[in-house]
Amino acid sequence: MQPTRVLTGITTSGTPHLGNYVGAIRPALASSRAPGTESFYFLADYHALVKCQEPARVQRSTLEIAAAWLACGLEPDRVWFYRQSDIPEIPELTWLLTCVAGKGLLNRAHAYKAAVDRNRETGEDDDAGISAGLFMYPVLMAADILLFNAHKVPVGRDQVQHIEMARDFAQRFNHLYGGPAGKGYFTLPEAVIEEQVATLPGLDGRKMSKSYDNTIALFAPPETLRKLVYSIVTDSREPGQAKDADSSSVFQLYGAFAGAGETAAMRQAFSDGIAWGDAKQALFERIDAEVAPLRERYEALVARPAVIEAQLRDGAQRLRDRYATPLLRELREVVGLRDLGRAPQPAAAATAKADKAPTPAFKQYREADGRFHFKLVRGERVLLHGAGFESARDAGQRIAALRRDGYAGPDARLVPGEGVGADEVAAALAALAAAAAEKAAGKAGPA
Repeated sequence: MQPTRVLTGITTSGTPHLGNYVGAIRPALASSRAPGTESFYFLADYHALVKCQEPARVQRSTLEIAAAWLACGLEPDRVWFYRQSDIPEIPELTWLLTCVAGKGLLNRAHAYKAAVDRNRETGEDDDAGISAGLFMYPVLMAADILLFNAHKVPVGRDQVQHIEMARDFAQRFNHLYGGPAGKGYFTLPEAVIEEQVATLPGLDGRKMSKSYDNTIALFAPPETLRKLVYSIVTDSREPGQAKDADSSSVFQLYGAFAGAGETAAMRQAFSDGIAWGDAKQALFERIDAEVAPLRERYEALVARPAVIEAQLRDGAQRLRDRYATPLLRELREVVGLRDLGRAPQPAAAATAKADKAPTPAFKQYREADGRFHFKLVRGERVLLHGAGFESARDAGQRIAALRRDGYAGPDARLVPGEGVGADEVAAALAALAAAAAEKAAGKAGPA
């Protein structure tokens, strides 16, 4: 059986901190060792250029992030480990996908919409200060995923929309150009939201994040680590007074590094009134015990950047030879970028497409805001968006009403797709009803 391909993009910005280690690096490396898994890890340095125009910082961050993952146990001989900019097929595929991506869909990308909203709040032009890189970010991300036909992509909730967009672009391309055995050239990826992954608190009790300036660097020297741990905000309870472990950043951090027995013992110590100084000392010792050997490997790797450079280039070349170059050669052929001396070939899609249009379908999903949404689609074409429902049941009831009563026109919760009129929505709903009736008749059998 084909292994499940899992692709993880690693943002090359800043220095890794404990939150990155516990929430991303450690679980990702553990999952890479699961049987039946083919793991892809790439340094997303093209993506970094969207926000950072400091060349030295981009270079240094790429080195530090690569060294961090290698120091923490990533094994380049067991997984694919590469730098995004070392795969020229990625930007080439980005352009092929750009030519099938709907601008209306890109207009709805969260990052772009948020930037437009900020401009409107300050009275600026909608697109003031917004680069085409930010706008096209979802297409580049789709190319990252589709080039290797990844099955699963671990992401946070804020990135789920990008996976949905990658699916849309893949469906559109497959629909236009067909594919081997009529299956299409691209696998439709699935977002994997790892709900169990820990989110560590920072020095001030909020989520550990560079944007809050409350992080603890993963490879900080021991004395710096100690000072940072001792600066964690706590309450004013004195030694001997019981402390609430569940609301304590110190306890949550301790639990992220300690085993079950140690964590239970620390919880009891909190109930017994452990002094904050003693709790922080125990936290420092527990973190340093795990991080010290990683720190030593990290420092050795950073001191030898040429070794990391060679590993990244080797990983990229092997990956290009095995997957990227053959696929792009095939895609160039299918879209018509061909040797002019050859006789024209009919498009693969011409024999793959069915005589009739695909049956419309409703697709339900949940966005990063926690609300429920749905789409009415026909093939890759989005006909209608249903947005902002409080529960899956509410969204389902609205779908049932559309099936039963038809479409009366747009409202606050229903938005037609780009260039879609009411008659096209009505026709799709009628086709859905006809398909349902045909299916019901087939189940009933002859009279």
